[in-house]
Amino acid sequence: MVPPAAQLVPSPQDPALDRVFRGHRDAVTSVAFCGSAMKQAVSGSQDGFVMVWNFAGGKKDRQAFRYIGHTAPVTSVAFNEVNNLIASSSEDKCVRLWKPAAEGRSTVLKAHTAAVRACAFSANGRMLATCSDDKTVKVWSVPQHSFLCSLNGHTNWVRSCQLSPDARLAVSGSDDHTVKVWDVETRAAVSTFGELNGSSATFTRFHPDGNCVATGGSDGSLKLWDLRSSRIIQYYENNGAVTDAAFHPSGNFLLSSSMDGTLKIWDLQEGLLFYTLHGHDGPTLGVNFSPAGDHFISGGVDGQVMSWRTNFDSCLATAAATCEEARTIASTGSPIGGGGIKQQDHGSYGGAGDNQ
Repeated sequence: MVPPAAQLVPSPQDPALDRVFRGHRDAVTSVAFCGSAMKQAVSGSQDGFVMVWNFAGGKKDRQAFRYIGHTAPVTSVAFNEVNNLIASSSEDKCVRLWKPAAEGRSTVLKAHTAAVRACAFSANGRMLATCSDDKTVKVWSVPQHSFLCSLNGHTNWVRSCQLSPDARLAVSGSDDHTVKVWDVETRAAVSTFGELNGSSATFTRFHPDGNCVATGGSDGSLKLWDLRSSRIIQYYENNGAVTDAAFHPSGNFLLSSSMDGTLKIWDLQEGLLFYTLHGHDGPTLGVNFSPAGDHFISGGVDGQVMSWRTNFDSCLATAAATCEEARTIASTGSPIGGGGIKQQDHGSYGGAGDNQ
């Protein structure tokens, strides 16, 4: 059993809530940091607005930019550091590209025939993937602001999509209870994962090394798939539907949001639940790490955007010292690349940050 102090008492080495941003008028559906300088973050909301939050200055000096353009709820946002661009998708069937400046000018990308559920840039900044209730994944050229190709094969709404680190593959999750991996050049599905227990695939994410994919389900499951063997290598269970997830840049951790109102940090090397964080009032809907991995951000039904300090380096050292015995006793799983899971939560707490 994990020592009570490791479970309940926050320390300076634990992940900590840093700032809280308020300004949306409805649930925050998606969040992202705007580059590695930690100067801005972006969020999208069911209120139809994209908002850019500025970290510089004191609370009274910070300004938030509210971008008006979408005519329906915003479902996803992403940031392209190469070209300094924000992408947003919406139920209005459009994708918009914005410069993170006060003017709020945007370029509209139209090709989908139904609500667009997600958008994601390639690591090199040259391509954008989007997915929609029209059952397709579409790939766009960012420099030309033009449509490149459509990936067809799902038989129901497509909820999530992402491009691999080398942009050769795309992954998508659908309400047809499958996850598909696509060859972008040939436009063919090279793998289909169907072991979702009848649930919808709520998110799909490539591991930073490109050899693994994480998927989440409406049934609360969180799975890691090896692309070479097409097999599940890790499986986790959550109390509520998993709404979003993001890999730490190191690839050693996965951060997830959930309908149960928590944020969870999963240690993929040890195969265990490392932290459960409370801060939002109601379900959490979107998460993302900063490029350096030293911060993460979350959004929820409460309309708030929260920025957290990761503190993983010292956190790992502390956990190793205080919970070594508990980990040894509870060890029933294996690190990424193997199978099984250990679910042992070394921290469950809430915190308070600076409000804007």
